[in-house]
This record gives sequence, structure tokens and C-alpha cells, in this order.
Amino acid sequence: MLALLLLIIIWSGTYYLVKKEQSAVERQAALSVGEILDTYEARVVRALREIDTTLKLVRFTANSVDSEAALDVLQAQELLPPALLFTVGVVNKQGVVVGSTNSLLIEQHYMLPMQSGRVDDTLAVDRVITDDVVQLMFTRPLISDHETVLGWIFVSVEADFFVSSYATRSMGHQGMLAVVGEDGLAHVARAGSEIYSDDVLELTPWVKGEGDTGQPLFLTTWRDEERYTMVRELYSFPLSVVVGLSKNEQLASAQAIAKKYWQRASWASGLLLAVFTSLGLFSWKLQRERQRVIEERILHAEQVEHLAFHDALTELPNRAFFSYLVTQAVRLGERHGEPFALLFLDLDRFKLINDSLGHEAGDHLLQETAKRLTSAVRASDVVARLGGDEFVIIMHKVDSQACVKPVAEKILDSIREPFSLAGHEYHVSVSIGVSLFPVDGLDEQTLIKNADVAMYKAKQAGKNTACFYTEELGLETDVRLMLESGLQRALDQKELKLIYKTKHNSSDGEVIGIEALLRWQHPTLGLLEPSQFISMAEESGLIVSIGSWAIEQACKQSMLWQEQGAPALTIAVDVYERQFYDEAFVKSVNDIVTTTQMIPELLELQVAESTILKDVEYTAKVFEEIKKIDVKIIVDDFGVKYSKLSNLKVLPLDVLNVDTALVDGLSGTDNDQQLSFAVIKLGQCLSPKIFAKEVGFQRQSVLMHDLTALQLNGFYSSEAFENRKF
Repeated sequence: MLALLLLIIIWSGTYYLVKKEQSAVERQAALSVGEILDTYEARVVRALREIDTTLKLVRFTANSVDSEAALDVLQAQELLPPALLFTVGVVNKQGVVVGSTNSLLIEQHYMLPMQSGRVDDTLAVDRVITDDVVQLMFTRPLISDHETVLGWIFVSVEADFFVSSYATRSMGHQGMLAVVGEDGLAHVARAGSEIYSDDVLELTPWVKGEGDTGQPLFLTTWRDEERYTMVRELYSFPLSVVVGLSKNEQLASAQAIAKKYWQRASWASGLLLAVFTSLGLFSWKLQRERQRVIEERILHAEQVEHLAFHDALTELPNRAFFSYLVTQAVRLGERHGEPFALLFLDLDRFKLINDSLGHEAGDHLLQETAKRLTSAVRASDVVARLGGDEFVIIMHKVDSQACVKPVAEKILDSIREPFSLAGHEYHVSVSIGVSLFPVDGLDEQTLIKNADVAMYKAKQAGKNTACFYTEELGLETDVRLMLESGLQRALDQKELKLIYKTKHNSSDGEVIGIEALLRWQHPTLGLLEPSQFISMAEESGLIVSIGSWAIEQACKQSMLWQEQGAPALTIAVDVYERQFYDEAFVKSVNDIVTTTQMIPELLELQVAESTILKDVEYTAKVFEEIKKIDVKIIVDDFGVKYSKLSNLKVLPLDVLNVDTALVDGLSGTDNDQQLSFAVIKLGQCLSPKIFAKEVGFQRQSVLMHDLTALQLNGFYSSEAFENRKF
């Protein structure tokens, strides 16, 4: 049944695709016919207007001079169409040619079948066959002042002229062009390379506007060929033009695609039948194997039960068994008031060892760790492995941190002993988080979560230590989680903002620049400094978007200030490590400068010294690209990495921002001042400008001026402000 359903889906889908392809081709055919018809109509109308203009010109001239001499006058003035294509003449009342640009007509006393009774001044079109050549004759009567017909003016041209624009490239080999009279007969029609005349196209209803069906495109059969056809009646002329494209030629591509679809459907059907045949055979074999599997399950029931509750690698209780044991311990504690401790352990540097030495060495390390943990605790305690390098321990009858600390120290000492892995000794440590029942939680999830929080704190404290859960630690974690989850919202809902500090000349206090500082106006926590959320933004990757936003906002604000009459000052914006090492960083800066119309020389990018020295070769490449767009570069926190200061000399620096620790040293002891003086003097050798941040005292300002630090900011010189207070 499933196979039949799939076959129906395959063939129904194929049919739908084929029809869809055909419909698309037909829509395109309608567009193509319409475009060709527009072009063809314009060409024919232009020719007809020139012919009619010639007729009127000859008649006007004939009224002034002798009708036979009128042609000579106009021909002498080159006002007649080229005789190679067109014949212009005058016919008397009896139909005899009395004047013509073709002298043979006069010499042969050629007579034309004229409509002697017609006296209305309209353009008439007739088909004339001369020497087996079909010509179209356009005439207007020559009328006397008494409104009697004196003769006719005519212009004749070979009928082929009106279909000479046929282009095989756009119309194919079986397309159609035709000029049709009011009687529905084709004055001339062309299909491919063949030209016809007097054919009935059966287009009369559309030509005369009778029985209009409202269809702009219709299908006609002419000369055994179906065509997509459009007809258009020419305004002020007794003619219509017809354009048709061969249905077979238009559908050729769709038919080729349809053929492929049908072939693929056939292949898919064959494959489907083969698969279901194989599945049937497999099902039969599976049925035979089922009995054997049942027997094996019975034989290995005990082993399976053991594996269900124990870790296969370490033979310790697994997560499921541990969950059961914690639940039992909680129930026992609630019933009899028996406290216990839960220790959450995570190996430090395990991933490095596992990736470097391979999974086999990693598995051996986990097995040895399990043995050491089991040996370090009491027989009544439970050691379990949650997964990866995470272990947990349940210590029964423990009611205080003092009871846990000796065991935790014993575990730390045990794991600290070297491990023999791949023929070498390696040192590994462990971070431990501890939660107590019932003080830190009354259920499994809370106890594990709080122990995990404490373990994370131990990691932050330098690893290889134990940390106990506290309410303050929980609040700190909750705040961190709140900030992590709110970062994207902060960016989307415009909770981030920039505040600004002015940069001053240390000699006269003149404002020489602006520094943009990022802040987060959290809806519940208030105004947050970057130190409270940037690390989380770095970890999540949002720092790239946040950093680009800050640069863009600073550029927009700078341009707004200039529009309001403020002087053109430099504006410095912080660039963070992950943002700096993003491959699209330079392009992003260039796009922002272009979009905001920021003067690039006024934009200063502040990059921390630690970020720059992480990869000096990459930094040099990025700095070179930034210099190409005339944006300034500032090394922030200068003087922190003393051992790598020599690396800065290869970089094209504009400004060095002296680290606040060096600025603070200027108001410290003599040793602090001497150290700050030395590092700042070294900076003057690396950069033409030195900028001192957070100058809070007059003494610091004076000393910085003595050191030729020409730029400074801080609450001594000015307080931070928002854009509206500039």
C-alpha cells in the first residue's frame, strides 16, 4: 500500500511539474508574441505613414502643376521614396498610367484596375500582380474642385517588403508575419522562408472587432502549423498586422524537460519497486532472526540491566541510576531528617588531552579518574559519571561544609597525582562544586544546578579547587544568565547606547576629540558597564554585531554634531577581540564610513594591546587595510604587556592609549611614578601621539603634560555626557 501511495505521489508530482513547465512556456510565448507584435506594428505603421505622406504630397503638387509633371518636380527635389523599392505614379480616369517613376508602365500604356466610383478621400489598398510579382498598391483619388474624380495617385511596393523583418532568431523557423486586409485575406504572409498572398487566415472576428472573446493570445492553424497568434488593427489604416509563433517550436524546450521528468519518474518508480522488494526480503529475514534475538535477550538480561544503570566505560552508576539514588536520598532526608552533600566534579584540561592524545588516552584517563574518586570517598558514598568528563558524588550523613572539605581536599590531592597516558606522565586537576541538602536545595534538579554553579565558580577561581554554593553565588549566576539571554534583545530593542567623553589638550584644555563609550541601559539592572556584559557577548559572538552597531552610531552622531555646527572632531570607538578577528571587520568599517558619509580621518578605532599582540602578523595585515581607508588606529591599554612591547614597532600606529594603571601610578609612590614614566617614554618612541585615559587628579594632568602626553580625558578634565548634552 505504501509503495502504491509513493508511486501515485511520484507520477502526480511529475505530471504537475510537466504542466507547470508547459504553462510557463505558454506565458513566455504570450510575452514574446506581444513584444514582436509591438515591433512589427511600429515598423508597418511607419512605412504606411511614409507611403500616405507621399500620396498626399504628389496630389498637392499635381494641383499646382500638371499632374504628369508633378512627379518630375518631386523627383528632382528627391522628395519621393527610393524607386528601387517603391513605384509612384498617376493614373487617369480610365485607369491608364500617365505618369510614373517606372517608365515601363507609361511605355506599355499600362492600365490599373481602379475603383472608378470611389470619390472619398481615403487610403485604399489593393493587391496587384505584375509579372508574377505580388505588389501592394496604395491609392488616393485626385479630385477636382467640383468633387469629380480626375484620376488617382498610387504608390506600389512588392508585398514582400512588409514581411522582410522576419527574424529566425526570435521567431523560429515556423513563425508567421502577415498584413491582413479588411476582407480577412492576407495581402502578404510569411511563414519561415515561405511568402504567401491571398490566404484566408480566418481572423475576421478579431480583425473587425466582432465577437471579441477578450483573449489577447489565441491558437490558430495555418499551413498545417499551430501557432500562438496575436492580431492588431492598425489605427487610421484599413489593415491589420498578425504575428504568430509556432506552438511546436515554443514547446520544444518544455517537451525536452518533460521527457526528462518522465524518465526520472520511471527511474524513481523502478528504484522504489526495487527498494520495497528488498525491504520485503529483509522483513522475511528479520522475522527469522527475531526468534534468535529474543533468545539472546533472555540470556543477556542481567548484563543489559547492568548496562542500563552503569556507565560502560567506568562501570560507575550512570545518569539514570544517579538520578534514582539522589531521589531516594532526598526522600530519606525528608522522612528522617538525614542530610547529604552533592559534589559536582569536572576535569580540567580534559579536552586538551583528549584532542591531543586521542580518544583512547581520554578513555583511559576517565577510567583512572573513576578509580581514584572511588578510593578517595567512603564506602557509603556514591560516585557516578554523568557523561564526558563530569562526575558526581553523593556523600551521605553530611550536614556542614566542614565535613565535606577533608574529602574534597583528598579528591583534589588524588587527581593531582600524575596520570600515565600514552607512555608519558600528564598532570590533570579537577574543579569541584558542592551543594548541601536541605540547605541548598530540596530536589534533585536544584541540588545539581547549584552544585554545577559552584563548580563553575571554582573554574573561574583558577581551577583545581572546591567551591561551596551560596545564595550570593546563585544570584550572581542568575544575573549572568539574565544578561546572556538579554543581549540579543538589548541589540534589537535599542537598550544599548553610547556616552561620550571629550579629549583635551593637556597644555591648554582645548577639546580635540571625543571618545565613545558603550553602555547597556538594562530594564531591571539599570546602567551596565561593558565589563559586566562584554565577555558574554564575546562568547556568544554577538560582539561582532554590537561592535559594528557602536561604530555606526558613533559615526552618525559625529555627522549630526557637525550638521548642528560643532567642529569636526575625531571620535574614538572601542573594537573588541572577536570583532577585530572577524574576517569581515575591515569591510564592515568601510561600509559604515561610506553609508554614514563619515570623514574617515575623524574615525579612530581603539584596539586593546592584548588583542593586537595575540597575532601580530594578522594585526599588521588588518592595520594596513584600515590605513587604506584613512581610518585612524589607537592601541588601547598600552603598557600592560611589557614583554611584547617590541612587537608594536612593526605596526602603523596613530595613537597609544596609556593604560589606567600607568596613569594611577603617576599619583603613587616614587617607584610607581618611575615605572609609569619609563613605559610612557617608550610609548612616545612607538607612536606620534600619547593619550592618557581616566585622569582624575590635577597632579596626574601636570605630569602627563610634562611627559608630552598631549591628549587626556577623565573626570578631572570633563565628565561623560550623552549626545544631547554635547
